Amino acid sequence: MAAHAGNAGLSAERLSRIDDHLKRRYLEPGKIAGALSLVWRRGEIAHLSPVGLMDIERGKPMREDTIFRIYSMTKPITSVALMMLYEQGHFQLGDPVHRWLPEWRNLRVYESGNHPRFLTRPCERPMTVCDLLRHTSGLTYGFMERTNVDRAYRRLGIGSLRPFDGSLDEMCELLASVPLEFSPGSAWNYSVSTDVCGLLVERISGERFDEYLRRHIFDPLAMEDTGFHVPPEKIERFAACYERGRKKQLRLQDDPLTSAYLASPRFLSGGSGLVSTAADYLRFCRMLRNHGEQGGVRILSRKTLELMTRNHLPGGHDLAALSVGRFSETPYQGVGFGLGFSVQQDPVKTQVVGSEGEYGWGGAASTVFWIDPSEDLIVIFMTQFMPSQTFDFRGQLKSIVYGAIVD
Repeated sequence: MAAHAGNAGLSAERLSRIDDHLKRRYLEPGKIAGALSLVWRRGEIAHLSPVGLMDIERGKPMREDTIFRIYSMTKPITSVALMMLYEQGHFQLGDPVHRWLPEWRNLRVYESGNHPRFLTRPCERPMTVCDLLRHTSGLTYGFMERTNVDRAYRRLGIGSLRPFDGSLDEMCELLASVPLEFSPGSAWNYSVSTDVCGLLVERISGERFDEYLRRHIFDPLAMEDTGFHVPPEKIERFAACYERGRKKQLRLQDDPLTSAYLASPRFLSGGSGLVSTAADYLRFCRMLRNHGEQGGVRILSRKTLELMTRNHLPGGHDLAALSVGRFSETPYQGVGFGLGFSVQQDPVKTQVVGSEGEYGWGGAASTVFWIDPSEDLIVIFMTQFMPSQTFDFRGQLKSIVYGAIVD
């Protein structure tokens, strides 16, 4: 794909700082193996550049069509899938989740104790579909290592970076035996909520979650390299994933030739299960930016996307005011949360350049994207390094990208 920065009101010279920055600060010191950055504005790809290696062990350079584990960048796709069913009148955001998950009708909130002996209290109100989409459900992640509730998740194999050994139905059945961290709607906590959204897609539509995504999103948008596994003919393009080892040296975390992603999984994680390419994810983002339509195909309506990309946190608060956890893929100050996306409320509070109303998310392997409607801008950054909070790629990229706007 050719880049045309000038047509997009961006300086090609200033955008070249992205590669200079990545090479000097991350590649040359050996902090990451490689990366792919993409900047789109006003209908033009202004910058598309692979740098470094996608596989150190085999000396393979990063490519424009490299396939990445996108982890939590799966969440916006799952949220769109569920809201497609909203547009068909299948549910309202305030509907209780136990309408489709009857085993969750009597969920309770943690007071004290350890798994399986908990002291609990009743929820102040039932968990709603909106709670799942905006992470105010009271659910958590096992990897949080913060409370006795997430400790129970770890014992049950739920919500870790290793896929759950079972189906979506089996995970939700187990979760029915674990109390919530808080009463739904009273706080914000990053969680397996979006995995549950995937199960709602299945139960409402009557289709397997992966088939629903393929038929209603991936095929219509020509996202040919996006799915829950990497087929044999595409392994050559699948990147290795790395983590920080001893003495801060890179260590192979997931080998593309032996990865679990080479086989179709039993657990179809709507929160973290997909692989994709920058080109595919750009098609998805362009659909969002174009009010739900891309390439003559309509996925959602403009009004539904307007609803999804507003801050839905109770009281209009930001994440800093409502979060009880210490981990997410975004800063907390000045950032709200919509139905599947973080939503920028106040760049002054975030202390990072940007625009009110921009939305996006990131993934555990340090991938990130954001969409800025006011600037007609999409930025996608792909790499494979864990954990994602090690380096502030998003903040640094925003400084460079917004600094390249010249109109």
